[in-house]
Amino acid sequence: MSATRHQILGGGGHHVLDYLRRMQVENPSFFYAIQGDNDHAGGNIFWVDATARMNYTYFGDTVIFDTTYRTNRYRVPFASFTGINHHGQPVLFGCALILNESESSFPWLFQTWLHAMSDHRPISITTDPDRLIQMAVTQVLPETRLRFNRLSIFKETQEKLAHVYQSNPTFEIEFKKCVNETETINEFESSWVSLLERYFVMDNEWLQSMYNARQQWVPVYMRDTFFGDFSITERNKGLNSFFEGFVNASTTIQMLIKQYEKAVANWHEKELKADYETTNTSPVLKTPSPMEKQAANLYTRRIFMKFQEELVETLANPATKIDDSGTIATYRVAKFGEEHKAHTVNFTSFEMKANCSCQMFEHSGIICRHILAVFRAKNVLTLPSQYVLKRWTRNAKIGDLQDEHASELPNNSRESLTDRYNILRQEAIKYVEEGAKSIHVYNVAMDALQEALKKVTSAKHQSPISAEDGALSNGNQELHAAGNTETMACQSADEKEKKIHELSTELESINRRCEVYRANLLAVLRDMEEQKLKLSVKVQNARLNLRE
Repeated sequence: MSATRHQILGGGGHHVLDYLRRMQVENPSFFYAIQGDNDHAGGNIFWVDATARMNYTYFGDTVIFDTTYRTNRYRVPFASFTGINHHGQPVLFGCALILNESESSFPWLFQTWLHAMSDHRPISITTDPDRLIQMAVTQVLPETRLRFNRLSIFKETQEKLAHVYQSNPTFEIEFKKCVNETETINEFESSWVSLLERYFVMDNEWLQSMYNARQQWVPVYMRDTFFGDFSITERNKGLNSFFEGFVNASTTIQMLIKQYEKAVANWHEKELKADYETTNTSPVLKTPSPMEKQAANLYTRRIFMKFQEELVETLANPATKIDDSGTIATYRVAKFGEEHKAHTVNFTSFEMKANCSCQMFEHSGIICRHILAVFRAKNVLTLPSQYVLKRWTRNAKIGDLQDEHASELPNNSRESLTDRYNILRQEAIKYVEEGAKSIHVYNVAMDALQEALKKVTSAKHQSPISAEDGALSNGNQELHAAGNTETMACQSADEKEKKIHELSTELESINRRCEVYRANLLAVLRDMEEQKLKLSVKVQNARLNLRE
């Protein structure tokens, strides 16, 4: 580790380690590992909590690896693995401190992260363009599709071609248009050559290197792979959306854990709000289509809004049959007045399958307007099941793990801990929905909840740690022993007693947070009642005015 970085971090590494040790004692499914450095304070550190590991079993098809600290000169070398949940929100899959960066750092980090995720490899991963990271992905995740973040490339291009940007204000606009808006490979190739010729940069080494790597960052080359983007330009942004506003260039290592916990709590609360909105409110339907009503009941709210946008667009994108071989019919779909931007859809009636040249479904998991236009022409009234990815539905975290990418997932990618967590979570949501319907029912629910809490606390004192949780903890220890790493586990009876006490304390803390959530929910319900009352008064006044 460099002297400069050691001076900046000071004794903060021990602060982080103390936190990780404490968290693992509190929850055996909490995982952390350390690479190198005998004093364990200067080696690279990786950690992931139980919730992140469970979320990965549902949303681990596409991953974002953020190393913003390397380009934005962060005081703390903080990296994160994130993904996208069923509401389109960022979800955490693990964190790391790269205190001693070397050629072995990223391969170790990816291998450790993959081990913590039961060797469940993602379909795709998005990172900053970097040689060391690219080598690590190729080595550890050879079958995973690697994509470079376009925003990073755009920023670096502006730095490398500063003289071009200054003397030609239109270059940036045309460069981004060439990358983001071309719809076919041929169109991109032609646009790229034309751009370089117009601005006399044909021999620029940077642009040539970016062109050579075009299959890893230009959207038109990536459409056949799932990345969870809602549009072809959506991911044209930074990678640190989960920790944005919480961890930045001024964050010190002493502040890091507190900010980390704030970010986790923030997104957890946002997911709960999105769950509540999806479950307890109904979207406005814009068509009489049974398919729209079906989608409203299947998808989370945000995903439904995107589907609805595509469905409504079918009205302006008619499908015209241009070929029919008997088993496969080919359609041309184009928006009125934009026939030059037509897309081709192949449709098999017997299997109710379709594929479109835009490849939106392959890229985002949401069916496109072009296929929906063909369904409309063929009088397909409901959405075929193969076009509903479970990861986008309101039941994404209920029941069996989604099977739309089953070939990429190992059989043991789920743990029974996941089942227990999600069954309890869903039952709790039902309980809250019923318990909040009136003040009387709320009071009864609160009394029952307090009684249940006492029984759970009593059971925790009487029951030993499950074999499965012990296996998870042992799995952590095996990795640390094999890779010159360290994992803390409680072995002695005294430590077990300490753990029980700490778990009870944590349970009480959670209960206090639940009280806050309940208070907020009650406030919302009261506000709704007030709004109803105001609306009722307005209706009565309107009726009186009509009589007069």
